[in-house]
Amino acid sequence: MSNTQLQNSLNTEYKEWLNEIKQRFQSSQIKASIQINSALLEFYWNLGSKIVEKQKSSTWGSGFLQQLSKDLSAEFPDIKGFSKRNLELIRKWYLFWKQVVSQMEVTNTKQVVSQVLQIPWGHNIAIIQKCKSTQEALYYVQNTIKNGISRNVLIHQIETNLYAREGKAITNFEATLPPLQSDLAKEITKDPYNFDFLTLTQGYQERELENALTENITKFLLELGSGFAFVGRQYKLVVGGDEFRIDLLFYHIKLKCYVVVELKVSEFKLEFAGKLSFYTSAIDGELKDQNDNPTIGILICKSKNNVVVEYALKDVNKPLGVSEYELMEILPKEYQSSLPSMEQIEAELEDDFEGVGDE
Repeated sequence: MSNTQLQNSLNTEYKEWLNEIKQRFQSSQIKASIQINSALLEFYWNLGSKIVEKQKSSTWGSGFLQQLSKDLSAEFPDIKGFSKRNLELIRKWYLFWKQVVSQMEVTNTKQVVSQVLQIPWGHNIAIIQKCKSTQEALYYVQNTIKNGISRNVLIHQIETNLYAREGKAITNFEATLPPLQSDLAKEITKDPYNFDFLTLTQGYQERELENALTENITKFLLELGSGFAFVGRQYKLVVGGDEFRIDLLFYHIKLKCYVVVELKVSEFKLEFAGKLSFYTSAIDGELKDQNDNPTIGILICKSKNNVVVEYALKDVNKPLGVSEYELMEILPKEYQSSLPSMEQIEAELEDDFEGVGDE
C-alpha cells in the first residue's frame, strides 16, 4: 500500500471515529444538560477510553489530539471542554482511575468509577495532579462526596496532608462511646493539627495561641473540619459555686454533642487529662440537653509521648482525645517589637493626608 493510500485510509478511519464521538455526545444529551456533572463525566470517561484505545490500535501521529480538539470545538462551539489541554487531562484522568480499578476486586470496580463520576471535574483534576498514591486519591474522592467540599477546600486538604492526619489522635472513644458514635468521633480528630495560618513569636503563651486561633476562627474551623460550630472562648462554667473557664467550646452538628477543646503550649502532662475529663463532665451536667450525645474533649498540645497518653486515657470514663499541633514558623520575640501597630499605621496615614496640599 502506498503512503497516499495509507494516509487516505487513516483519514477515513479518523472521520468515522470522529462521527461516532459526535453522535455519542449528541445522543447522551450532554449539550442540553452540561451542568449535570455525572452525565458530563460519564461522557469524559467514555471519551478517554476511546482516545486510549485509538492511540494504541492506530498509527495516528502526535497531532491527533490537536486535530480532535479542533474538530469537536468546530462542531460544538459552545462547549469549552474540548481544548487540547482538556483532552489531555481526560486521557490522563481515565488512565489514572483505570489503573486503580485494575488493581481492585471486580466487585469494587463499578463502585469506584461511580464515586469518581460524582465529584466535579475540577475536583477530579486536582486529585490526580496532587495525590501521591491511589489510596490517597480514593480518600479525597470519598471525602468530597461525604462533606460536599469546594475545590479550594479540597486543594487545601491535600496540601496540608489531611489524608495522613485525619482520625489519628490518641483517644479512648471505643471504650467510652457506642460503636457508631465512636467511629464518627474518631473521624473528627486530627494529629497533628496544622496551624500554619498563625503568626506567633518565640515564647508565646497559651492565651496568645488561643487569641490567634479565635482571631482566625474561619481558618481554624476549616482545619477542625466539617460540622464544627463555634460556641465561645473562655467559656464560663459555674460548678458548686466555683467558676471555671474552658479554652474553646464547640458544638458538632453531625455528632450532636459539645466538643471541649483545651490548648497547651507544652508537652502532654498527666494532669491535663484529669482537667479535660472534669470539663466534659461539667458540660454534660450543666449544659448538655437530653437530646445531646455525651460531650467529647480534645486536648491539643505542643508535643506528647504516645505511650504515656494511652495509659493516661485508658481508665478515664469520659470520651477524650489528645493531639499535637504544628506551626510553620515562629518569629523571634524582638521581631514583633519592630512591627508597627495598627494604631501607628493609622496615625502615620492621617499625618500624610493632613500634609497634602499644604505646599
